[in-house]
Amino acid sequence: MENRHATARKGHGQQEAHKDPAGRTGHSHREVHQAPAADAAPAAGNDDERRDGTARDRTVRDGTVRDGTARDRTVRDGTARDGTARDGTVRDRHLPAGTAAAGPYALDIDPARAGWRYSALRILELAPGASHRLDTGGSEWIVLPLAGGCTVRTEDTAMELAGRTSVFAGVTDFAYVPRDARVRITSAAGGRFALAGARCERRLPARRGPAPDVPVEDRGSGGCARRVHHFAAAGAFACDRLIAVEVLTPGGNWSSYPPHKHDEYRPGEESELEEIYYFEIEGEHGFGYQRVSPSRPRGTDLLAEVRCGDAVLVPDGWHGPSIAAPGHAMYYLNVMAGPGPERAWRIRFHPDHAEGYR
Repeated sequence: MENRHATARKGHGQQEAHKDPAGRTGHSHREVHQAPAADAAPAAGNDDERRDGTARDRTVRDGTVRDGTARDRTVRDGTARDGTARDGTVRDRHLPAGTAAAGPYALDIDPARAGWRYSALRILELAPGASHRLDTGGSEWIVLPLAGGCTVRTEDTAMELAGRTSVFAGVTDFAYVPRDARVRITSAAGGRFALAGARCERRLPARRGPAPDVPVEDRGSGGCARRVHHFAAAGAFACDRLIAVEVLTPGGNWSSYPPHKHDEYRPGEESELEEIYYFEIEGEHGFGYQRVSPSRPRGTDLLAEVRCGDAVLVPDGWHGPSIAAPGHAMYYLNVMAGPGPERAWRIRFHPDHAEGYR
């Protein structure tokens, strides 16, 4: 999540092929990986590949990139096209747009796929006049308009959400729906909606969160200036376990800095929270970077180039900075939940970079 420390500009990055700063096409991926062991030498006559399955220039001729992933994001050791491992959990912590799609969702991250216990996020795209049924099960959910408005109906209430034209257009109203409910989401004009969820115990009432009631905070200054929408922060809106905020970072700026963590429960000092970052970047070819460094042996270690529609999973580790490329404002939605006895967001700054807070 964005730590304490903006000007938002309108627009929405498209999910077509992109050129990176070096002129290459596609989503460039910069994660730290362990190379899979080679099970056997390549078949005789396959003189373009080495024994580890890569070409002589470390780039497989069919388009596989240097980190071992193919254009379609498959991994040679058996990871599926949707970014999941053989056991069904997500192997990579960076999920480029489209690699975690499922059914009606452009992005579908649930605890089982993420390999953790609580946090979930779905991105729902509705055509004009379309509707979607959501059975909440054992989780509480917030329906957050990213672009467009909708009507959210439960068994006993209907909530009209005006929404917004894009995530760069300011705060939006939203709807909270409880566990064990049947929900219908309908959009007359169509739109894109985030469904942020968390497994929970208590069943709270369904209700609408009005846009004027969303606390807005400007953090930092200069190259670390950004804006935070605390729409479902602890203390701002009542949930059982779910915590969610939005952060807008102007092009060229850093946010989520200094690096911080919340991966172990220490009463009064640090929360244990699983976290999802969902990104939208301003401009058709916009991009940014997300860093997560280990806080424990064999912990999460990632440096990812992120584009519109990408997500990053943070089960542990020092996360930050989130870096917006010059000319391309960055939006990210943080979704968090954990097992702690209280719903709280308490963080620890990386001791090597704590000065960055001042």
